[in-house]
Amino acid sequence: MVKSIMEILRSNNSPREFSNVLEKVERNETSTKPTKTINGKPVYRFFNTYNDDLELNTNPISISVQPIESEVPYHYHNFVDIVAPLIGNCTAVINDKEIKMQQGDLLFVGNHTIHTVEPIGSNDIVIDIALRNTAFSLNELNSLLHDNRQTNISGMLFSLLSDRNYGEGQYSFFKTNNNSKISRNIWDIIDEYYHPDKESDKITRLEIMVLFSRLIRETAKTNNVDWKASDKKRANILSLLLYIENNYADITLDEMAKHFGYNSNYLSSFLKKSTGMTFIKLVHLQRVNAAAEYLNYTSAPIERISYKVGYENPSYFYKIFKKVLGISPDLYRQRAQSNND
Repeated sequence: MVKSIMEILRSNNSPREFSNVLEKVERNETSTKPTKTINGKPVYRFFNTYNDDLELNTNPISISVQPIESEVPYHYHNFVDIVAPLIGNCTAVINDKEIKMQQGDLLFVGNHTIHTVEPIGSNDIVIDIALRNTAFSLNELNSLLHDNRQTNISGMLFSLLSDRNYGEGQYSFFKTNNNSKISRNIWDIIDEYYHPDKESDKITRLEIMVLFSRLIRETAKTNNVDWKASDKKRANILSLLLYIENNYADITLDEMAKHFGYNSNYLSSFLKKSTGMTFIKLVHLQRVNAAAEYLNYTSAPIERISYKVGYENPSYFYKIFKKVLGISPDLYRQRAQSNND
């Protein structure tokens, strides 16, 4: 018999001692020592995602449930984290700012933004949805901006989700007033995640894009949103990143510079300054993202996928893939297939 979502979440949110959490995840993290402090309290860096059993999860979208009555220290990620109280309330803290969340509210925590959630009650259920920068293509995120008159709201969401720079302090807090459509949307996403089949990854991505659109529409009506986001103009960098996304297989820095009318050295410097990554690292990221899609949804040999995404040397492809996603291509495919069974 398939467990209900509520049964799964309740069974997975038992109290946890943070020291035990550290012990389990330390083999997958570069360091489990605090990187800094806020008001004397330690701040930890967690760049990997984990399932409810604290096993490494390499999927671009992952969900976990917060343990009840448990201390969660200040921490930050290199991906976007959505905090969602499904049952009851919670208090999130961004740096020193307390954000009181009611059932149904959503908090989008930006890349490298220091945050925590204060201990929740025994009857509360709070989930985290982790969105890596490989979860959505820039073309998909760009659709949030197209034909959308609510440019402030859609632009703010786009900024959070597409920011591959170190966007410290960025967040968006949506008070949904427990909107029934948004609530049902969230529960559908959770159901797909905990009851996966071969279509679940695609459906989950689509459901999350629907969620973004519903938030944009609802916020346009109510203006119930609080955010702190970068005020940088993103038009130029968006065009550049979309070009990389569309031409990753055979792109060169010189050809890209010529396309946009830039000097190659200037373009290289601009990309590094705007994204925190070099041109070649951005290309590797897009190639690996595309390769992961082929591994997940096709049975094509890995060597052929390597050539398809732009690597003539399969051994080099293996090295880059593992460096970006922390797992080899063949193991990534095995896990994807096991999730789809």
